[in-house]
Amino acid sequence: MSPDQFPVIIDWPVHWGDQDLFGHVNNVVYFRWLESARVAYLDRIGLARLHGQEVLGPILAAIACNFRRQIEFPDTVRIGARVTHIGNTSMTIEHAIWSSARSGEHTADATSTVVIFDYPSQRPVRVPDGIRRKIEALEGKPF
Repeated sequence: MSPDQFPVIIDWPVHWGDQDLFGHVNNVVYFRWLESARVAYLDRIGLARLHGQEVLGPILAAIACNFRRQIEFPDTVRIGARVTHIGNTSMTIEHAIWSSARSGEHTADATSTVVIFDYPSQRPVRVPDGIRRKIEALEGKPF
């Protein structure tokens, strides 16, 4: 897995306080990093702004992370996000994290499921066609 396979990449500095008692980045921090990349992706396709303009918006339904290598301070990580599947009401986002201090070594990967949600009715709704088209354009392939 390499960064060039991900249309959205963010770089994030590892902070001293991200480490735990064992001297490596605590697992909870990875989920914050993944969130930042996911929000950057959703912003690129216009979905992050939907909630302010409409009653629809994204909601995280599931997330899982595989920790491949430890990350320590100091470092800067690259976090990638890409959509790998669009369902009726949800999309699957795949993430990867690479360590700059380890010469770009792949250190973690994750998958999250984002549902398009009608907040007033508290129900999932169909992924809007305009959002589907923006994902296809960003990913460079049809779903």
